[in-house]
Amino acid sequence: MKVELIPIAPEQGSAHRAAQLLFRIENVPFTWWHTRARIVMGSATFFDAFDALALAFVLPVLVGLWHLSPGQVGVLIAAGYLGQVVGALLFGWLAERYGRVPSVSVAVGVMSVMSIVCALSGNFLALFATRFIQGIGVGGEVPIAAAYINELSQAKGRGRFFILYELIFPLGLLAAAQVGSFIVPRFGWEYMFLVGGLPGLLILYFLSRLPESPRWLISKGRFERAEKIIERIEASTPKRSLDPATHRDEVDRRVEDLAAGLRKQNKASWKELFSPVYRPRTLVVWVLWASSYFVANGINNWLPTLYRTVYNMPLQEALRMASLTNVLSVCAVLACALLVDRVGRRRWAVASFVLCGSLLGVLAALGAHSALSVMILASSAYAVMGTTTVLLYLYTPEIYPTRMRAIGTGLATSWLRVASAAAPAVVGVVLAGQGIAAVFLMFAVANVVGLIAATRMIETSNRALEDISP
Repeated sequence: MKVELIPIAPEQGSAHRAAQLLFRIENVPFTWWHTRARIVMGSATFFDAFDALALAFVLPVLVGLWHLSPGQVGVLIAAGYLGQVVGALLFGWLAERYGRVPSVSVAVGVMSVMSIVCALSGNFLALFATRFIQGIGVGGEVPIAAAYINELSQAKGRGRFFILYELIFPLGLLAAAQVGSFIVPRFGWEYMFLVGGLPGLLILYFLSRLPESPRWLISKGRFERAEKIIERIEASTPKRSLDPATHRDEVDRRVEDLAAGLRKQNKASWKELFSPVYRPRTLVVWVLWASSYFVANGINNWLPTLYRTVYNMPLQEALRMASLTNVLSVCAVLACALLVDRVGRRRWAVASFVLCGSLLGVLAALGAHSALSVMILASSAYAVMGTTTVLLYLYTPEIYPTRMRAIGTGLATSWLRVASAAAPAVVGVVLAGQGIAAVFLMFAVANVVGLIAATRMIETSNRALEDISP
């Protein structure tokens, strides 16, 4: 059932037509149409996560095979994240200029092809170069996908809808952990990269058939194309949040409010990220990305190697213990998806930093003398922080308007790449100079920085995107 609104005179301008289309997006509850888009985009995100973590389960073999030092291990881990900085910025700009779907498709293509090339790398320098290039694709896919899924969502229940989509990322990490612990000891490290790369090429076909984000089309004035997509959304269900036949006044008021907000908007520019309205949001979210991922990826990428080198565990047992970390993370993210709309974004993030920092602080105080204490406390801390890393993919697109959502999200996620590149290298230095307890103390301090930023978040739960960002 298509929503029919009062005809608008031409002189009322494009803002009113855009407002009508935006209202129609918000007026349709979540349907199979939304779920299908979430599954296809989620498939790409799944292998993005798989490729991001694949190296962690290859390194315990390469350390002995190529005689790598702790510093070289950190540099190899950092290579992918340095590429992701470039990818987040480059593809964020491409997504604003050319659209979400074509940009994410190119990113997935780069990511998948370079995963296959990684399997052919025969030495440290070759793997460093291929991981860097692969990182460009990995870094481009996730922020654009996050913006795309947010833009398909309505205000009510957006947190649950989106984080159930983002659950695919820790599932991808979990799959990498389980596949790595099975494949690497039996078949060799090269197969880990092949498993991550080949399916991505198949996913490209389905990505290319996804509809473009109607919100992005509306922001570019492409109303006819946006309306065709919205008609397909409306045709997927007869249900409406507001029935125009019985809630005419409320519908007209909502459309007028949206139109008034759209008339005030300026042309998109990255400089607007630092305008009086958006500068506080931008700085807070940058600190959140950097601190949370410094902790999360610092722990997750090093755990297999720590179990193998510090605690002298057999390869297969080290990989199996490391894989349990991601099992806990999936459970924690599922709980976040079910509760985040009721708890709120800010309160969840604050609690996450407090709990994660406490667990790591206790581990550092105990001296991290046993692998069992690390498995229990560090894995639990990672699982807790994993909910915030996923939450930020929901929260960041919410705090920016459509005209700069992809570039704002891409620039913010570049800080996760910088932090994720720095953390493994810093861990190598601290581990060699100060010992394992100092590593976990460093992570506990990083939580304090994130906690301060989390207290300054704005609450976005159950608010329309156009209401959150002027």
